[in-house]
Amino acid sequence: MEATAHDDYSLQRVPKGARRHWFGIAVQRFGQVSALSQFLLGATLGYAMGFWDAALAFLLGSIILEVVIILVGIVGQREGMQTSLLTRWTGFGEIGSSLVGLAIAMSLIGWFGIQSAISAESLDSLMPDVMPIPAWSIIFGLAVTGVVAFGFKGMQLLANITVPLFLVLVGWSIVSELSQHSIVDLMNSAPAGEPMSVFAGAGVVAGGFIVGAIITSDMTRFNRTPGDVVKVTVVGITLGEFVIGMAGVLLAHAAQSGNIVAIVTSAVGWVGLLIIVTGTLKINDWNLYSSVLGLVNFVSTAFNRRLPHLATTIVIGVVGTLLAAFGILQGFIPFLTVLAAAFPPIAGILLAEYFVVRRFRPALDATREAGTLPATAPRIVPATLVVWLLSSLVGYFVTWGIPSITALVLSFVLYVVAGKLGLVRGIGEVATDNDVAIGGAASPVVDATER
Repeated sequence: MEATAHDDYSLQRVPKGARRHWFGIAVQRFGQVSALSQFLLGATLGYAMGFWDAALAFLLGSIILEVVIILVGIVGQREGMQTSLLTRWTGFGEIGSSLVGLAIAMSLIGWFGIQSAISAESLDSLMPDVMPIPAWSIIFGLAVTGVVAFGFKGMQLLANITVPLFLVLVGWSIVSELSQHSIVDLMNSAPAGEPMSVFAGAGVVAGGFIVGAIITSDMTRFNRTPGDVVKVTVVGITLGEFVIGMAGVLLAHAAQSGNIVAIVTSAVGWVGLLIIVTGTLKINDWNLYSSVLGLVNFVSTAFNRRLPHLATTIVIGVVGTLLAAFGILQGFIPFLTVLAAAFPPIAGILLAEYFVVRRFRPALDATREAGTLPATAPRIVPATLVVWLLSSLVGYFVTWGIPSITALVLSFVLYVVAGKLGLVRGIGEVATDNDVAIGGAASPVVDATER
């Protein structure tokens, strides 16, 4: 149990005794949402929308996100599993689950490195010639890696420090800039950029955090009750979206610009530097953490090996940091954008299986109280892979409405239809060893018959 706890229960259910009070997790959720990227999102909307239209866009987008996060989060809380592990019994089977883990690992480690590089460039613009941009990027990457190496506890400690500091610094920057303007005038002023509709703005808000919503089980598996999931979501998402997002809207109206980093740093100097640092640290730790969880699950299913969480975190963090420092990851942004289309259908399939089709739900129900994993998992579920592929293609190529939500809803509907037609079937079974030692082999396929 001690070894498993140190591994942050990467391939196990989180036991009841390891669950945490909702408020600490809410602080992490708020820190995850209220990062520098949220400031940029607010500025983007403020540059293209009036204050009240932007507020309505944030409201609609937040409601969409909260519905998805609460539903997915409750599943994660009930089952106590990280996202990619949970998908083994929520429609994807072993092979599909390994692909989910690989997609999460590739996507988030890419954004981990890219965000470190972007923050490094911002710091270099503030303090030119202090050190090369790659050196700033390495410092960021290794700092986050060091925190995530301590697992959920280390990330909680970081959130307890950086979230209050980030709020104080943001408040300072807002007061410094907005004190030169009339708030009433700013709230009624016209946007400086090309206008954007409320519906389009809501799509930007929802799409901006949809990947975080899909992998929410990585966080909510540490919650104690479904009610705690709701509280964490309402507090974290609502405050994170509105407090930081609407602050960005006002600043964009005040400066008549969408470049929030330039606005903040020019207005408050070194405080802007600290805003960049704290904002980047708190979002990037979750990028790395969930990337490691996805990779651990992928290797477990694809290569029958169980990677140690600590060593994997260090290796992946260092590799991602070095790739970012040398500018390699910048060329992967188009690929990561394409890969992001694969995430919304994961949530749609997971929810459809867990709450409606329930083809593999009995195995979860039978083992939940014991705190163990089901004895077996389906090897492959062909119908799921087809639904996943079709929904991802629609989400990528169909641009009307909110593409990510379109893909999520479509995958939900298609999976339910496939379930009603009896097409959701597992082919082959794989035994699950709840006591496999770290670094040891996982259990082999026990048969190749249709489940």
